[in-house]
Amino acid sequence: MDKFHPSLRECAIAATAFKLLLFPAYKSTDFEVHRNWLAITHSLPVKEWYYEKTSEWTLDYPPFFAVFEWILGQVARFFDPAMLDVRNLGYDSVQTVYFQRSSVMFTELLLLYALQKHLPLCPLKFDPESSKRPAHAVALSIFLSPGFLIVDHIHFQYNGFLYGVLILSITLARSPSTRLYSGFLFALGVGIVGIIAAAFGPFLYWGQIPQLLSRLFPFSRGLCHAYWAPNIWAIYSFIDRVLIIVAPRLDLPINQEALTSVTRGLVGDTTFAVLPEITPRTTFLLTLFFQILSLIKLWTNPTYETFLGAITLCGYASFLFGWHVHEKAILLVVIPFSLLALKDRRYLGAFRPLAVAGHVSLFPLLFTAPEFLIKTVYTISWLVVFLTAFDALVSPVAVNTRRFLLDRFTMVFIIVAIPLIAYTSLAHKVLFGDRYEFLPLMFNSSYSAVGVVGSWVGFCWLFFSA
Repeated sequence: MDKFHPSLRECAIAATAFKLLLFPAYKSTDFEVHRNWLAITHSLPVKEWYYEKTSEWTLDYPPFFAVFEWILGQVARFFDPAMLDVRNLGYDSVQTVYFQRSSVMFTELLLLYALQKHLPLCPLKFDPESSKRPAHAVALSIFLSPGFLIVDHIHFQYNGFLYGVLILSITLARSPSTRLYSGFLFALGVGIVGIIAAAFGPFLYWGQIPQLLSRLFPFSRGLCHAYWAPNIWAIYSFIDRVLIIVAPRLDLPINQEALTSVTRGLVGDTTFAVLPEITPRTTFLLTLFFQILSLIKLWTNPTYETFLGAITLCGYASFLFGWHVHEKAILLVVIPFSLLALKDRRYLGAFRPLAVAGHVSLFPLLFTAPEFLIKTVYTISWLVVFLTAFDALVSPVAVNTRRFLLDRFTMVFIIVAIPLIAYTSLAHKVLFGDRYEFLPLMFNSSYSAVGVVGSWVGFCWLFFSA
């Protein structure tokens, strides 16, 4: 780290060259989802966007993202107009693949710009002569995150662009002269009125708000996603699976209809066999409660670091307690926490299990053999390089402060990850073939959930005790 400090621009060039090699790689159903959204927004009037259902992958993102897809569609027509036909289900010509992959890389430049703007404002208290080094390491860790590589550039989404908007809004909030602009990007204060009016006003005028909300909040999909996101409900579901085994000995009643609902991995209502059912209202109230706690702290101590902490905890709350959370949403926590990870050694102690769990939890998204080495080698390399660099650069805590408890937890947690990856990726197939296909997913999700929850507990203790 002392001799080689690559700039963000140089890393972006190298990363782009690597990502170009991934164009032929696996692409999930999300590729077809976004192609269909390109077609919907390009070929239909706005008032029909949220009613169109030729494909099962109906438009269910907010209006501003639909406008983003419309803008992309204006360029896509020059590559291959056929991709913009809503009837061309599953269409994936070479031109379509190249355009969609390239659009992710191009729009990700906003993330690069946001990180460059954030560098001088990094809220880390170091010797002024070396203060740029930790901020630089954090920026590089975010831009080169395995999360973006796996979710955006292989699995296919646009998280890099969206988190670029988030980081840019966080950066603008630091300076009094730019806070108004931050408000419009981040929807703070009065700005939210104009944003809501612009996004939902036309649909209110057309009387389509119920239809729009039914798409944006699909409660019928069930509490857990097909692959459990590593949150509180993954642990809850795992405990329910364990209780099925011990219930006869304890004379506990079992809901027979639930014996296949959770482990099938299908989208739909999740029914628990032993534990009480969870309703959307319960998840909403829990999410709101834990978010309000962090906002109260921000209200009483309105500093920039508290602002970052509150954003991180709001991300934790949404991910841990939300309804039908996708595993990809872990980036809601990892990205803002990264901006605080080097505040002192205790914060880094809480960040490590999140970094490991968050990225390992994304592995099942790429389940084909050619991508195994890519996701494994890249993720392990990222963890080794950046967690080692963070440890060398982190601000020390007071001399008389005992080593943070999460350091020991993290060491054990990381060690367990090695046999877990080996089992879920290789050994299970050898031992069981096609049987118990949900078992590796359950183990991966439950393991990762322990790391995410442990990280959350540690972060809460640091945030509320400061």
